[in-house]
Amino acid sequence: MKQAEQIRCPWCGTDELYVKYHDEEWGKPVSDDKTLFEFLVLESAQAGLSWITILRRREGYREAFSDFDYRAVAQYGPEKIEELVQDSGIIRHRGKIEATVKNAQIFMAIQQEFGSFYNYLYSFMPGNSSVVNSLHDMKSAATHTAESDAIAKDLKKRGIKFFGTTICYAFMQAVGMVDDHLNSCAFKRTA
Repeated sequence: MKQAEQIRCPWCGTDELYVKYHDEEWGKPVSDDKTLFEFLVLESAQAGLSWITILRRREGYREAFSDFDYRAVAQYGPEKIEELVQDSGIIRHRGKIEATVKNAQIFMAIQQEFGSFYNYLYSFMPGNSSVVNSLHDMKSAATHTAESDAIAKDLKKRGIKFFGTTICYAFMQAVGMVDDHLNSCAFKRTA
């Protein structure tokens, strides 16, 4: 007997990489600072591009940015930045690469101030917890919220680059601060 196909959010289509990302990561809560840094890097790299472009280069980013070890990335100097500008495994945008190094330094300063980047992020969330939105179609999904506005504004004030409110909201979706799976999606959280 053929197994029934699971219903998914339509944005992931049929691309295997997108489907895997949708099913295994998107909207699932992340509390580990290393993974939060990974998504900070990837979402910042996405600015002006499609998410699938970044997903297809994710392994390149992992290699280029020391397996997303923010301590190592924070130490990158001009020679390493020049090497990365030539790396075809990532988006070779000097501004984004330089920002990733600076963002790693700011990330660590936030950790010192709040105990973890996770604690910092959730200090902006209602009740310090994630939100599960009730969505019947993708047209009703937000592109930013008061929380993403506040986080993006505060991070900009601290010096974080390539992380405006829309990118921030996409980050929040990616790391499960908000669950925007459609109500009909088999991967929707129930609480």
